[in-house]
Amino acid sequence: MSDKTLVSDLIPTLRYNDATAAITFLENAFGMSTVMVVPGDGDTVMHAELTMGNSMIMLGTNLPEGCGEQLRWPVGGSAVYAIVDGDVDAHCARAVAAGATVVREPKDEDYGGRGYTVRDPEGNLWSFGTYRPQV
Repeated sequence: MSDKTLVSDLIPTLRYNDATAAITFLENAFGMSTVMVVPGDGDTVMHAELTMGNSMIMLGTNLPEGCGEQLRWPVGGSAVYAIVDGDVDAHCARAVAAGATVVREPKDEDYGGRGYTVRDPEGNLWSFGTYRPQV
């Protein structure tokens, strides 16, 4: 486990058809670090935790049909925003080189900061930017 203190009590959770490939993609595309992977049956991932800065996401392999339908959801239906300290354009280029599809090119936002949006190989939207909301 990481010794970093998380800044949020709200942790996005995603499902993937190929969670192992998703973990590799998230590390290569966005620079996330894997801190835990709990294997499931076969080549599945029951639970994984990845960090980026002081934030975390959790993910796992989507459950097969007939295996807890109330816990299944459509793969690719999630959207996450993450703060980037540094060069947003370089971050976007790294994501594209790793296989992300650009949905919105890097641009300066009217509300402050610079950001972009990409889609991962299984359809989830990832937005990254320098805008840091204030409470």
